Amino acid sequence: MPEFDRLIHERVRLGIISALAGTGSLSFNDLKRLLKVTDGNLSVHARKLEEAGYVACHKYFDQRVPRTDYRLTADGKAAFDRYLDDMEQLIRAARE
Repeated sequence: MPEFDRLIHERVRLGIISALAGTGSLSFNDLKRLLKVTDGNLSVHARKLEEAGYVACHKYFDQRVPRTDYRLTADGKAAFDRYLDDMEQLIRAARE
């Protein structure tokens, strides 16, 4: 049985990584809407991914309005690819 990356395996963090892998970058508000989570919940999970080097956070002002965008890093992409490989291995084993 594969060893899943426990950092990614959590539902909200897996949602963040999956969304970013499919889009390149998303704003905090877009992720919040997509994942249907609170500001605090998203902040905590995004920070854990950022601390691990899986996502990069860019904070800036757009006409005096604070904005936060997230993107998947190369390390995050590699970790997500490993995670998907582990899931595929588990699915194949379950079907045998």
